[in-house]
Amino acid sequence: MKTVKKGAPAITAGAYRRTVAARIAAAVGGGYALATLSAMVIAQSVPLPDREANQLGAMIAFLVLTAAVIWVFAASSVVRAWVGVLVPAGLLFLALLGPWAGSAA
Repeated sequence: MKTVKKGAPAITAGAYRRTVAARIAAAVGGGYALATLSAMVIAQSVPLPDREANQLGAMIAFLVLTAAVIWVFAASSVVRAWVGVLVPAGLLFLALLGPWAGSAA
């Protein structure tokens, strides 16, 4: 089987398919989680009326999802792709729970 880089180890078709499937899962699942959490954090943190804050969060979420998909397929490894999606999602989740955790009405 041909390799992309000189000196790179040959990869089997099954291993290649698994890495592509893992990247697709990171792009779809991780990107969706990252976009949703960013929309929630933005909607709760901007000083706008509720309707406008939700719209702003949704618009920015589309940009975040697009950036996440690009990042996942541009990353040098599958692990780096997952880390690049899950770490920001975790930080956004912590920010979501931070100052607003006890203020639910």
